[in-house]
Amino acid sequence: MSAKTQRQHRITKLLADHAVTSQSRLVDLLAAEDVTATQATVSRDLEELGAIKVRTGGGDSVYAVPELPTEHHAPTDHMRRVLGEWVVEVARSGDLVVLRTPPGSAHVVASAIDRTGIDGVLGTVAGDDTLILVIDENHGERVAATIRELAGLS
Repeated sequence: MSAKTQRQHRITKLLADHAVTSQSRLVDLLAAEDVTATQATVSRDLEELGAIKVRTGGGDSVYAVPELPTEHHAPTDHMRRVLGEWVVEVARSGDLVVLRTPPGSAHVVASAIDRTGIDGVLGTVAGDDTLILVIDENHGERVAATIRELAGLS
């Protein structure tokens, strides 16, 4: 397991065990567990994990990571931001939709798509700068159009 994977696993556990209201607080909690991370690293990790801020009963906003992709969906505005920032091209071939991203970004987009529950998307396969969406039969063009619209490419 890579250091990044281990750090992100710890972040997920820390967010589950503590009311973390800021990235600097998360950096401090990681340091208490002998994990060195900058605020910028934590920010990227939170994005990759799909962490969102949720309001608690007391009114504070804390970070949370959705646990089950089938039950927790990334908000549409989050999808628009992720796709708008990272997707540079959308192409379709039958029941496959191919997305191009800057180098090293495909997994971020794939994770966001996996969490949305877009009707017709069976799953994603991500490389470095390309990801493939496997689409349910006969929904390829509709899904491609949805992704283009969310990415601001239509």
